[in-house]
Amino acid sequence: MERDDLGAMMARLGRRLIAMEQPILARHGVSMWAYAVLNALAGGSVRTQAALAASIGADKTRLIPILDDLQRRALIEREPDPADRRVRLLGLTAQGRAVHLAVQTEIRSAEAALLGDLPPADRDAFLRTLNALSQRAGG
Repeated sequence: MERDDLGAMMARLGRRLIAMEQPILARHGVSMWAYAVLNALAGGSVRTQAALAASIGADKTRLIPILDDLQRRALIEREPDPADRRVRLLGLTAQGRAVHLAVQTEIRSAEAALLGDLPPADRDAFLRTLNALSQRAGG
């Protein structure tokens, strides 16, 4: 079977997904990076700014203005770590959880429409494989 290189296919799909997600994010007033933060915090395993930066592949210094904005908008909270007061622990507020869920629901709906032409077994295999590759790549 003749096909493009994996990178070319992923780049094309990535551009399509970004174009699909941008209007959803804009409707909810969050950037792609802000959604990445909300998504990582919603998972519950990331609590510090350093762990968050590593988790989403962002530079710690680039992350600070995003966190400042999310905190100002009451979507996240930052509290001193009782074990190390230099460290800030991050968490979603109730409003942050609501925004995350609303954005994620719309994105998943758009993804379902994008993948809707695939037979269910192919769609499930694609998502399982993509998840495994993403985990191996560190994400």
